[in-house]
Amino acid sequence: MYEIVYTKKAVKDILLLKAAKLDEKAKALIELIREDPYKTPPRYETLRGDMAGAISRRINIKHRFVYEVQEEIKTVKIISMCSRYDI
Repeated sequence: MYEIVYTKKAVKDILLLKAAKLDEKAKALIELIREDPYKTPPRYETLRGDMAGAISRRINIKHRFVYEVQEEIKTVKIISMCSRYDI
């Protein structure tokens, strides 16, 4: 079981997800990664470039869930839960 921590941006994104009626999907993904951040399905993608090492999963076709796993302390840091164009 991993501890979940949120960046300030991720906390703000929660309100956007509620407005888009995607908060239940986001909660389900959070519970999935709390158990095992690498579990599939849904599939995930390891990011490159500026976000190298972060993991992205789809909430829907437009929104992405981006997080980093810190194995040594069993923590998942949620970076954002927004449109992929905002990342």
